[in-house]
Amino acid sequence: MRARMDRGTHSFAIRTFAIRILMLATFVGLGLWRSLASPAPGQVAAVDLSGAPVDPLQAAPGKLVVLIFVRTDCPISNRYAPTIQHLSAKHAGKASFWLVYPDRAESAEAIRKHQRDFGYRLPALRDTHYTLVRESRAQITPEAAVFAANHRLVYHGRIDNLYEDFGRARTAATTHELDDAILAASNGKTPAADSVSAVGCYISDLK
Repeated sequence: MRARMDRGTHSFAIRTFAIRILMLATFVGLGLWRSLASPAPGQVAAVDLSGAPVDPLQAAPGKLVVLIFVRTDCPISNRYAPTIQHLSAKHAGKASFWLVYPDRAESAEAIRKHQRDFGYRLPALRDTHYTLVRESRAQITPEAAVFAANHRLVYHGRIDNLYEDFGRARTAATTHELDDAILAASNGKTPAADSVSAVGCYISDLK
């Protein structure tokens, strides 16, 4: 009887130890996932074209922050250049606009040329570690992310519905999600939609 009890106690101890190891591994894995999913306190979000660290959410206190994810070789991104500039001028007093280039292969000089070619006057950031991509839940270029003054993400997705699909565009947009989101957030309201799928070039395709 004592031998059976010893064996049972031993078996219970092994199971308990295995459960504890599994729980520890789960917590470690969860902590690692969280560290990858969001920037650590004080972690640099991105760099400007001179290589200086910049966190756009901290650079304009009291204003909305609008991040526009683009890449130099995406034709849909490039077609949106006039719209992006129009919206940045329209909301200049309410929102701080930034162009974000997530392609690690795009040099600062290539980005400067891209800005000259398309007449951009917005500050540009290189998001080489995808920190802003993760914070904004961005998947496509072009895609927009709107952060309220308290740094809460209130909208991410397409700029408007000009494109029905890649290579299929309307003659003019009939909905204007980014404009609507900025107007709502600037008035302290929640945008009608907090996320709308964009059409363009997948950020996951970047190496």
